[in-house]
Amino acid sequence: MYDLHLTAEQLEIRDTVRDFVRNKIKPLAVHPSRLEPFEKPLLTGILESASKMGLRTLALSDEHGGAGADNLTSCLVIEELAAGDVDVAVVLAHTSLLGHVLFDELMTPEQRARFLPQFMDDHAYHLAYAGRDRQAGLAPHYHRPLPTATALQATAVKQSNGDWVIDGAIAAVPNAPIAKLFAVEVSTQGVGGTTALLVPRDTAGFTMQESAARAGGLEAPVVRWHHGAAGKVVFRNCRVPAKNLLGSEGQSAFGSSVSLTQSAPQMSAANLGVGQAAYEAAIEQTKLRRQGARRIIEHQAIGTLLAEITMKLEAARSLVWKAAWALDHPDAVSDRSVSGLPLHHIARTFTSEMMHAVTERAAECFGAMGVMRDMPMQKYVGDALVFMHGDIGTSAAKLLIAEAVAGYERPT
Repeated sequence: MYDLHLTAEQLEIRDTVRDFVRNKIKPLAVHPSRLEPFEKPLLTGILESASKMGLRTLALSDEHGGAGADNLTSCLVIEELAAGDVDVAVVLAHTSLLGHVLFDELMTPEQRARFLPQFMDDHAYHLAYAGRDRQAGLAPHYHRPLPTATALQATAVKQSNGDWVIDGAIAAVPNAPIAKLFAVEVSTQGVGGTTALLVPRDTAGFTMQESAARAGGLEAPVVRWHHGAAGKVVFRNCRVPAKNLLGSEGQSAFGSSVSLTQSAPQMSAANLGVGQAAYEAAIEQTKLRRQGARRIIEHQAIGTLLAEITMKLEAARSLVWKAAWALDHPDAVSDRSVSGLPLHHIARTFTSEMMHAVTERAAECFGAMGVMRDMPMQKYVGDALVFMHGDIGTSAAKLLIAEAVAGYERPT
């Protein structure tokens, strides 16, 4: 069975990140002046400080200059970061995981020689994946192949000299506003299938449109259903050299990358961080507020409420850790020590529902102050809702679990 005993190195990493969050991130992230506006700019200075600590290259192998952290260690770090600021945590999670997938698994030695030095030398160098969400639109197609309508919106045509010309656009690309290298999946005309290409940000014909904070200049805010930073990438006669091909023509290298599955438990870990932050804020508040000549934490109703929050957090954390550990130890699944069900989807669904409940219960400890804009609780509740309804959503994730239980294999 999986081991819950963290190594000395994992404990040291977690404690170091926890101190960084307490001293550097949280004072900025929950300052009332930042909580009141609907627009909450990304803390880019914090991202640079985190990169200098090695958190941007956390999952990259030792051989290529990273920390070589496994999935469980990455989850520990992301949870701690998200307890300070969930957007910082998600940006670093995307770059760290993509750094491992691209530089350790998919790039050729020549590509690695060109791009890895830039990535290692620049603390503001982030990565983005612009491609198809293979689970998008799942809900209406339970136990059926996904329709061809989910094809990519960007297409590429191969030129006589081997170069590629991309046209089209891909919306809601994570890390797009700050990424300097994009791994782009395109529908390839003539060749057929899907091809992956490496596109540097400064490539001619490539532009990025950040999501508007307000629609049509109206005062009403646009609800944002993503964490981190996201934007629409647009290609207009964008020429990409043949040497930037990732994998084979017509067969995207990302289609066979098992490592991308690690994003599910890591996003669940970020969700946990939001719940943990709300929990800690509630405990602090209940120790300060007094009613009936004693602190409200001493009242049975509040104590019971906090006990329920504690149980939900611990249960969700156990699932996330188990899912992460199982991905790090696939042999445990093959020898039937661990269930072969999609534990990462189980953890994601359970955690999103539990953290939604955790943040709402924690807000109750604040009374009427829980909904005030200059207090952090309204942000935590909103952040939990994004995890519940963003990404592929809990409904689609449940369908994936149901298909696994039924033994259904979706055609590729």
